[in-house]
Amino acid sequence: MSDFATAWELCRGRFVASIQNLTPDQLNWRLHKDALTLGEAAFHFAGAEVNFAQQLTGQDLDEFGKKLRAAALDGVVNEEKPPFSPEETTWELVKKALDYGEAIMGPLVRSATPELRQKSLVSVLGPTITGDGAFARMAFHAAYHDGQAYLIKNAPGFPRS
Repeated sequence: MSDFATAWELCRGRFVASIQNLTPDQLNWRLHKDALTLGEAAFHFAGAEVNFAQQLTGQDLDEFGKKLRAAALDGVVNEEKPPFSPEETTWELVKKALDYGEAIMGPLVRSATPELRQKSLVSVLGPTITGDGAFARMAFHAAYHDGQAYLIKNAPGFPRS
């Protein structure tokens, strides 16, 4: 197992657990106008996994994978409309997205071969990074959104199922 995998698995597991089985109202609740919903954060997170994994491997993506990859950027780091609507944001679809991201990124982050670690790719935020940079970002990314989930779920007005 690579040096990135332990942190990635721990942080990812905690983030997934923190949003597991939330209702559509909870997944779509917005803390304030500029904040991501938990559903948007989950799609963005899985989309970033797909984005990096696709760049590292050149793997073709199916339509769902392409939509997820768009979620890494759209509505998060640019002004485009998020690719997943509130009407389709359910735990089942979020879980499908997270499972897709894990299936495509998991084997890469766990092996992190020298070839992958040295490969050049473009970060979600724009700079050119190496595979090492992608794995480091993936190891931390879920922790960032897990912190958001904690704050959102404990905010006044968050829907209690």
